[in-house]
Amino acid sequence: MRKAQADIPATPVIQVIERMFALIDVLASREEAISLKEISEKTGLHPSTTHRILNDLAVGRFVDRPEAGSYRLGMRLLELGNMVKARLNVRDAALSPMRELHRLTQQPVNLSLRQGDEIVYVERAFSERSGMQVVRAIGGRAPLHLTSTGKLFLAADDPQRVRSYATRTGLAGHTRNSITQLPVLERELARARQYGIARDNEELELGVRCMAAGIYDDQAKLVAGLSISAPADRLDEGWLPKLQATADQISAALGCPRASTGLRAESAAD
Repeated sequence: MRKAQADIPATPVIQVIERMFALIDVLASREEAISLKEISEKTGLHPSTTHRILNDLAVGRFVDRPEAGSYRLGMRLLELGNMVKARLNVRDAALSPMRELHRLTQQPVNLSLRQGDEIVYVERAFSERSGMQVVRAIGGRAPLHLTSTGKLFLAADDPQRVRSYATRTGLAGHTRNSITQLPVLERELARARQYGIARDNEELELGVRCMAAGIYDDQAKLVAGLSISAPADRLDEGWLPKLQATADQISAALGCPRASTGLRAESAAD
């Protein structure tokens, strides 16, 4: 007979730990301090039991008592949370999902971050079978306005910052498809905000098209972009849900609190 996986029970086997989890969940449900009576009622624990466990948690700074008879989550939880956050690395979180997305699409999958007026490629999942003539090396850079991920970052900026970017860079182009006029770029960014997806239509490299979705951290801040690159005639609109789901998976691993709203309807012809 096989043992249960890792012999890990679905619920705590020590009753006091189970009760402690219940108390912390109640405290986490409210921003303000909660009275002992209300905590007891919500958990179904006797007031004396509730009081005893909360006092022990307060000793360890897991719970604070701002005034007699009321409790809230303590600073020790913030300290521990920051330690966990410090271990989270977007590249580490992205690598396995990127490889799976590459397996599904058989096209290069890129992870990019913003540095100033450029994106930097920090990871890639690809194979020779993709048929791509141009595969940018990890560490390579490209202008924001010529790349799908770069457009996501510009779309997250306010209009004045976008105009400042255009002034600094002159919106220099690389191909005949490059966007070099601010009004055209602004319309492109509006679409990226509307649909949550940005595109590169042979704007950086002729013969290569890309689509990108954003990756967000625990503050719901855009920190990276995940993109699929493909030969221009082989980019498949059916990859969009897979791309968004993978980006959402990585965001969740980074602690992003917002649930995905999914892809909004977008014509494949656009």
